[in-house]
Amino acid sequence: MTTTNATPGWLLDTDVGLCPCGCIGTRRKGTFVEKTISGTSHVLRRAMFSDDLAARPGLLQRIEPQVKLLTLLGVLIAAGLVRNIPVLVAVYVGALVVAVVSGLSPAFFVKRVWLFVPIFTGAVVLPATFNFITPGDIVVPFGTWFGHPVGMTSQGLTSAGLIVSRVAVSISLVVLLTVTTPWNRLLGALRALHVPRLFVLVLAMAYRYVFLLLDSVTDMYTARKARMVDAGTDMSSARAFVVASAGALFGKSHALAEEVHMAMLSRGFTGDARSLAPSRVRARDAAWAVVCVVAVLVMLGADRALGR
Repeated sequence: MTTTNATPGWLLDTDVGLCPCGCIGTRRKGTFVEKTISGTSHVLRRAMFSDDLAARPGLLQRIEPQVKLLTLLGVLIAAGLVRNIPVLVAVYVGALVVAVVSGLSPAFFVKRVWLFVPIFTGAVVLPATFNFITPGDIVVPFGTWFGHPVGMTSQGLTSAGLIVSRVAVSISLVVLLTVTTPWNRLLGALRALHVPRLFVLVLAMAYRYVFLLLDSVTDMYTARKARMVDAGTDMSSARAFVVASAGALFGKSHALAEEVHMAMLSRGFTGDARSLAPSRVRARDAAWAVVCVVAVLVMLGADRALGR
């Protein structure tokens, strides 16, 4: 009697790829349903990856959340007081070094920080670079308008660079805090620092409900896709389904909120975030606090020296 554990051949065969020229077929354009499923799955994967980062044995992962929150908040406030771009650039480089020492990929960290800075901050500060908003010496001319020169001024570019660099440093510090700290321990640190209980409760519930709603949306769209295997790409029906499912999702989330709230109260929930890990300030926490205090003093001193 002979047994074999060989994998069947039909599982090993790969699908034939479609040629870009379309000679053996054409790629079907994804529908709203498919895009929604893939988008929610991508968000969940990114959130799970962040949890993995918080569990790595890095520098910031070993610091107590309360100490980490206080020190990074102090550096953030000091960065908001700095008025010279070179100092902010140095702080950003320091944050990048801390991210690498904490086990974060430089590409991941830079992408996480600079994904929103050009989109939001750049759109806000771009008009301030022109001479009709910020008068000054034109360094990037764009011609004339009704006989008046139009262009970007050095004063406007300096102000825009200051704002962009300050926002980049602030986002970097926030990313360092949130990515290297488990969510429940971060909430516990907020309560330990006497942040209002209602604020912490709203943060905790919002974070949890995001994943619950994403899971519900994924289930709804997966069920629709499973029932429409042979259906063509009908964009109008897909849009109608997206709009109709919004009301059903709202009703489902409202009912789920009531059930979760009653279940939490029945189990003795009082609004305080609790953690199984004990919170103790060690020597490395004190050393990290001293390093952050020295960094803040150096930042403010360098900024004052350059401002003279």
